[in-house]
Amino acid sequence: MNKPAKFTNQTTPLSQSLTLPCGLTIPNRIAKSAMSEQLADRHGSPTQELEQLYAAWASGGTGLLVTGNVMIDRRALVEPRNAVLESSRFLTAYKLWANAAHAHGSKIIMQINHPGRVAVLPLLKRPVAPSAVGLDLPAMNIIRVPRALTESEILEQINRFALTAAFAIQAGFDGVQVHAAHGYLISQFLSPLSNTRTDVWGGSPENRRRFLLETVRAVRKAIGPNKALVVKLNSADFQKGGFSQQESLDVALMLDAEGIDLLEISGGNYESPAQLGFAEGQESRDAYFLNYAERLRKESKLPLMLTGGLRQVELMNRIIGDGTVDLIGMARPFAMQPDIAQHLLAGESSPPPPRIPAIGYRPVDAYLQLGWHAAQFRRISSGRPPKILGGLVRTVLAFGPRMGFNIVTQD
Repeated sequence: MNKPAKFTNQTTPLSQSLTLPCGLTIPNRIAKSAMSEQLADRHGSPTQELEQLYAAWASGGTGLLVTGNVMIDRRALVEPRNAVLESSRFLTAYKLWANAAHAHGSKIIMQINHPGRVAVLPLLKRPVAPSAVGLDLPAMNIIRVPRALTESEILEQINRFALTAAFAIQAGFDGVQVHAAHGYLISQFLSPLSNTRTDVWGGSPENRRRFLLETVRAVRKAIGPNKALVVKLNSADFQKGGFSQQESLDVALMLDAEGIDLLEISGGNYESPAQLGFAEGQESRDAYFLNYAERLRKESKLPLMLTGGLRQVELMNRIIGDGTVDLIGMARPFAMQPDIAQHLLAGESSPPPPRIPAIGYRPVDAYLQLGWHAAQFRRISSGRPPKILGGLVRTVLAFGPRMGFNIVTQD
């Protein structure tokens, strides 16, 4: 089991530094969780806009920055303009991205990911997944049914996670986060709904978690013991018959035994977007997954980052102070208030979220959220302040044409 994280005496729990088991010291307990920036160029290289966006968040006092999706395989992108790191081709640009955070005192972790069956691009290419099971969404279970990976392809993707992780460290990132949540490839392997295999990669809970286990081991070997190995895990998928909270707790204890440095707790997927507060059966509209963190803390001292719905600074300080979690993860508030960390450290809660247009169908509303926030990132990266976009039509116009252009022109 990992050593408990250490912290120093400062004014409030949120302002205390945190030293992870690998030795990485984070200056405070506030972390920007990953969001989809869509600010790479058409070839997958980080851009000056990405550097400027992360410089803004770092200069705002954020202790830890977790990047949005960096893809391990250009044959499978979550969205157009995702960053891709599968060779040394763009290494200089990645170094500039890491430097943008470090120059202002933040630590930066690269989130590495493969979308599996939810890949948007290449548009005409059939996506891959653990099994040939489509998303349980209208039309998607017909027009985008994935192809099941062969065993040799599974091993290839494990190696790709490790290769991307090694390049991340070479570029100066402080560690990597293996994305095992939100219905992407590793999450698909964990779920009995999307993984119906009968070989060593599916069937029993132990076999379904094998892909994650082997990926974590390969990544640790690639980055060494002194860089941060973080995993993002669903507390549950919030789907009947899916990845349950008890299974998730078992996986978390497995990861603890493997010696990861930090576990980020989230939940949900494209079909049930609990990470946005849009899922049936969520226990709270604030601190969405706190109950899970409390259960896990009773069994493990693994450093925990809790993300989802946290807005009240008093609650943040309480759960850090009593040891329930070690880091507070926030995402969407950073799109409207890049310096939100400074406000939290000063004892100010996050302001109420802006009203984002919705049509009442959760998967589409989740996508509207994605586009709305991406529009704010573009403003911040160009030195402009975030702003309310207006109603549904203005919101769609703010990202829709650009998204279409990006899809057509993606390399």
